[in-house]
Amino acid sequence: MQNLSINKRAAILSFVLLVVVLGVWEIAITRQVIGEALTEYEILMGLGQQRSAIPPPSDVMVKAWEQLSNPFYDAGPNDKGIGIQLAYSISRVLSGFGLAVLVAIPLGFLIGMSPVAYKALNPFIQVLRPISPLAWMPLALFIIQDANSSAIFVIFICSVWPMLLNTAFGVAGVRADWVNVARTHELGSLRTALTVILPAAAPTILTGMRISIGIAWLVIVAAEMLVGGTGIGYYVWNEWNNLDLTSVIFSILMIGVVGMLLDAVFGTLQRAVTYAE
Repeated sequence: MQNLSINKRAAILSFVLLVVVLGVWEIAITRQVIGEALTEYEILMGLGQQRSAIPPPSDVMVKAWEQLSNPFYDAGPNDKGIGIQLAYSISRVLSGFGLAVLVAIPLGFLIGMSPVAYKALNPFIQVLRPISPLAWMPLALFIIQDANSSAIFVIFICSVWPMLLNTAFGVAGVRADWVNVARTHELGSLRTALTVILPAAAPTILTGMRISIGIAWLVIVAAEMLVGGTGIGYYVWNEWNNLDLTSVIFSILMIGVVGMLLDAVFGTLQRAVTYAE
């Protein structure tokens, strides 16, 4: 009951903060408070028109209704619904993320279970991990010669490291007596990994996956701005080129909502695995 009360109060406070922020934003724009606060120098430099062009939240809500009422329309290469653009981005993220899972988790098990493998691979990990994922984009475009596959490769690169390191950390942290019991029962390495180590390390592995999906969603927006064509990143950049700030703000909000939903999915899985222990 106490937790329920806390949740209710938190929800009410969040709603009040949202109303206050939107109200202040609406009033500031409609009354041109921002424009009135400009200095004479800024007005002479032509900044006043740019700032006053920021849309109020009411315009963003109208745009959201227009886009979400028909999210999958397709009127040509540069005019697709927000649902189609998000679908392209999510498919790229899940493709790159899935490839990272196939590589990072087995390799993380190897590193976590073998000190020799850790010492041998750690220098490569420490060199490659700090490299910005977008720095790989020119090389990927040159080698792969396909914008969509290059974006997936960039997602793979940015997703693999948190999963790899968290998997290795979780596997290495499994209690030694559990592993010794498995050896006493003459379980093979593969069976020990699947029946003993994997359940114990699952919360840590899912933490790495949760971090990776968040980073992947961040990176795909920037990657799509570079490669163009389709996706929510391209949508943002295209609307900016059209000077449609209302659509830009709407798309930013959609990026946040989808990112929140992706994080919620992995957060639910993480709590389920933790409670199952």
